[in-house]
Amino acid sequence: MLHDDLAVMVNGVPGKMATAAAEEVVHRGLILADEALTGPDMRDKIEINGVQIRLSPPEEHFACLQRCREKYPRLIVVDYTHPSAANPNVRNYASAGLSFVIGTTGGDVSAMKDAIAGAPGVYAVIAPNMGKQIVAFQAMMDMMATEFPGAFAGYKMVVKESHQATKADTSGTAKSVVASFNKLGLNFQVDEIEKVRDEERSVNEMHVPQEHVKSGHAFHTYHVTSPDGSVNFEFQHNVCGRLVYAAGTVDAVQFLDAQRQKGEEKQVFSMIDILRSGEMS
Repeated sequence: MLHDDLAVMVNGVPGKMATAAAEEVVHRGLILADEALTGPDMRDKIEINGVQIRLSPPEEHFACLQRCREKYPRLIVVDYTHPSAANPNVRNYASAGLSFVIGTTGGDVSAMKDAIAGAPGVYAVIAPNMGKQIVAFQAMMDMMATEFPGAFAGYKMVVKESHQATKADTSGTAKSVVASFNKLGLNFQVDEIEKVRDEERSVNEMHVPQEHVKSGHAFHTYHVTSPDGSVNFEFQHNVCGRLVYAAGTVDAVQFLDAQRQKGEEKQVFSMIDILRSGEMS
């Protein structure tokens, strides 16, 4: 399917993940919308890859969405904002009749789905992780849990995840993998996940390269031990930078546009749906 007139509104710029996604939109040859939503006390404009973008503060969000819907008939919204803004934004997207890809973590997914269900013609990709290889790992863990429930009964687990200090919430990917381990027989609570946001610990304990400690990284370790300590498993997935997530985000945009064009009955999709479709760059 041609994407010549497909426009993408990227909300959350000038944040780093939103900016990376906007740069990937331009790189893929899609139209980057010239307006975006941002938080309070932010600048009123930004330039990304030659595109001047007007930024609207919270009190102007809905009006901005309405303008963009009129300006870009084939528009998909991308949201990389803040956990506290995720659900209000989704309600606005649904009310404005705009389909969206939300990579912001920490929101109430059930409430998001309720908002979408009340908005015919609105489609969404909701995913805690947009990196396709990481998503494939998540799917593998879920498949193992489905095929072999209870296989790790009695085992203990330690989970550590390191991100740059600006990430406020616990890793959504870690939460997803923990859910699979619990199906495998563990009894591990999400609040037991250890968030590492200290630069020294990230470098010395999680082995994050110094140049990526502040600029962006996502390092995860899951250490599983048998009751008597004689058997150990360790799973890791470590990402430096944001390109893998930006690429997956634009894959999600193009997938969602295709579902909308077909008038698909299903409204809410995950990155696993996109992996299964084969529509990944």
